[in-house]
Amino acid sequence: MSFLPEIDRRATQAAVEDALERYRLFKFLIDDEREASITAGYNERFHGPTNVTSDQTADIAIHNADKQAKRKSYCDRIERVVRRMPRMERFLIEERYLTKEHDYITDYNVYNQVFQPPISEGKYRHIRWKAFYKLASDLNLLVEVENQSTR
Repeated sequence: MSFLPEIDRRATQAAVEDALERYRLFKFLIDDEREASITAGYNERFHGPTNVTSDQTADIAIHNADKQAKRKSYCDRIERVVRRMPRMERFLIEERYLTKEHDYITDYNVYNQVFQPPISEGKYRHIRWKAFYKLASDLNLLVEVENQSTR
């Protein structure tokens, strides 16, 4: 009997893969920045608080800067976690999940052609789970198995 909670491997793996997908989107896709409107907009305005001012240009600049900073900090955090991993786990994550060619690379290609010398599928799964567990722990993505029995 262990005091540590049992981890749901499939749900945890799915959560980590989603986080890595988000990393790739933030890292490799460029999002269009907001721009200020230069045409007048006519809106019906009701009487209300007059102490509220709006500065469209400032709001847009703040949004664009904050969005970029948030993306950069997310990518830096993922990269920092991966950098701390042992060599085999780091290599697997970088070659399989952190590349631009992620959609065209399969697990089979990684363990059979990228690893030199090639490793078995079982060994690959073991290394991948250890790497995913470390990523999930650091990013707070671990999913615990819900205990069905009530005591």
